[in-house]
Amino acid sequence: MKKHLLSINDLTAADALEILNTARELAKISDGPVKKLPTLRGRTVVNLFFEDSTRTRISFESAAKRLSADVINFSAKGSSVSKGESLKDTAQTLQAMGADAVVIRHGASGAAQRLADSGWISASVINAGDGTHEHPTQALLDAYTIRSRFPEFRESFDGLKVGIVGDILHSRVARSNVLLLTKLGAHVTLIAPPTLIPVGVTDWKVDVSYNLDSIINSVDVLMVLRVQSERMADSFFPSEREYSRGYGLDLARLNSLKENAIVMHPGPMNRGLEISAESADSHKSVVLAQVSNGVLVRMAVLYQLLGGAALAGEVSV
Repeated sequence: MKKHLLSINDLTAADALEILNTARELAKISDGPVKKLPTLRGRTVVNLFFEDSTRTRISFESAAKRLSADVINFSAKGSSVSKGESLKDTAQTLQAMGADAVVIRHGASGAAQRLADSGWISASVINAGDGTHEHPTQALLDAYTIRSRFPEFRESFDGLKVGIVGDILHSRVARSNVLLLTKLGAHVTLIAPPTLIPVGVTDWKVDVSYNLDSIINSVDVLMVLRVQSERMADSFFPSEREYSRGYGLDLARLNSLKENAIVMHPGPMNRGLEISAESADSHKSVVLAQVSNGVLVRMAVLYQLLGGAALAGEVSV
């Protein structure tokens, strides 16, 4: 595995499977009476968040602490960043503090790459979401969750059918999931109104549908995306009611899914818009499992980036 995790493109299929397998072994430890490993004792992980986050930030914090790392949470709000400090100055401050890994979330696409390539910092950089570009650890935890529910796809996703419905245009989660799921062999269909399908999607190695009802009974996994109103400067659909009617997962559509199909959502959910309360809380929903699995997968990523060969034998994969 490379020094940084900025994009799913940084991983081969074998790299991704190694992370998922490591997470599976770490799950066995987490289920035991002692949930912590001494693996990263003496290391410092900084959560550098320029955008609001609850699940991702807490997940990375929990993952680092379970590996015995020291954690510094840095929020742009109330910090020197809000007073005009540049990314360079912030990075050099973290370097002076001895950061070994920096987990960055930023509103600008490419910010994580900029930090990694800048030479301002020697730490490993993990992209926790940059603009509308990518969110690689979310895709990894989604793949881990899928494998947990479909043991037959443990080594390959060949034959798995995944539908991703919603605001594809603004979704870094969709981009990372498309890259990872297709890399592992899954067949992916994007479902959205034409206004929420990105330009250049023909290069994504996916199918595109504008009709959710036409494909919902054929998928094994339905990944529902949040409508990101905060990123929409224009109107991309007539009304929320119209969007929900055409692309929301309601009870009728939930009942149209295969018996063993699962429903995923990266959160936070807009209940009543892209997903109904009944769907979010149904037995097909794995939303809470995604949250739990996020800690394990992020532990595995930190383990692989900061531990390396010196940790061989501590966790058997």
